[in-house]
Amino acid sequence: MFLSIQKIEQTVHHIDSLQNPQNPHNAMVLGIYRNKVNSIVYSVYTKKTYGEYWDTVDNKKIPKRLWTPEMKAYYEQKAKEAPKPPYIYKITVVGWLFVLSAIALFGYLIYDSVKPPLPKSETYVAMEQVPSEGDTYFGRYEIYKEKGTPIGMEGNFGWFKVLKVEGDVYHLATSIEMSKSHKPKEQLNNIDFNTETLPPVKLTEQTGYNIRFKSDDGLTEIYITDKK
Repeated sequence: MFLSIQKIEQTVHHIDSLQNPQNPHNAMVLGIYRNKVNSIVYSVYTKKTYGEYWDTVDNKKIPKRLWTPEMKAYYEQKAKEAPKPPYIYKITVVGWLFVLSAIALFGYLIYDSVKPPLPKSETYVAMEQVPSEGDTYFGRYEIYKEKGTPIGMEGNFGWFKVLKVEGDVYHLATSIEMSKSHKPKEQLNNIDFNTETLPPVKLTEQTGYNIRFKSDDGLTEIYITDKK
């Protein structure tokens, strides 16, 4: 973040009553200053002032370590008389834009956390229901001859029907019309099913978008994407 510090002169006092600790014959002036810090999002005036004694002949600043007790007391007196800063803290236009953006973001996050969830579609709710006997689904099955290799794998798209459920074991039958390639579900038979089922499978994954079955030996997998 861009940051700059300005030295703002508050007052200047010409001094005749104090002696210059470096060059007794040279006159001094006391300058009282305040810093102003500027950034992209804010500007700040420091509350506390600081003083500098300058040799007016040599035009050099007198180090603070050389200040006499009288010089310190004189500074303390004049520092109290210094004008107050016009403000202490001020947000810039960019800063206000940042603040408003932050408020809008937090407001959205709060709203998003308390707003009611969108209603689930009928299809989503249907897919979330635990499969039971008589349910009809659309998807794809894959039967492998050897686990881990696609060589000789049998795969088809179409409709399936749950013919029997034994605990966590499902027996699914395929439609009499299955397709090697994907086709719209409306084009395939979803009424007539084979009497023989695929190898027994278990439910391994279920969401509102897909259901997955898999056999214990890992050779048969069924991927469901729709429910009738």
